[in-house]
Amino acid sequence: MAAETFNVTITSPEKIIWKGRAESVSSKNTTGPFDILAGHENFITMVQNDPITIAGNGKAKTFQYENAVITVLEGNVTIYADI
Repeated sequence: MAAETFNVTITSPEKIIWKGRAESVSSKNTTGPFDILAGHENFITMVQNDPITIAGNGKAKTFQYENAVITVLEGNVTIYADI
C-alpha cells in the first residue's frame, strides 16, 4: 500500500524554490526533532540552521536555511525560507 502524500511548497520573498508531493517533512525546532505526515494537524514552527528533509517516492531532498517558518494548514505544508 502506497503512503499518503501531501503538497509541499518552499517559497522565499522572491520566488517559489521547490514545489511537489511528499510523504513526510522532517526537521528540528527548539523543542526537538519533528515529522510531518499526511493528516497532520494545523501547525507552525520556526527552524533555524537545521536541515529540512522532504521525503517521498523513495527519494529525499534536504534544504537548509538560516531561518525558515514551516506551516501546515489544511493538509498543505508551506516552508517560508529566508534566503
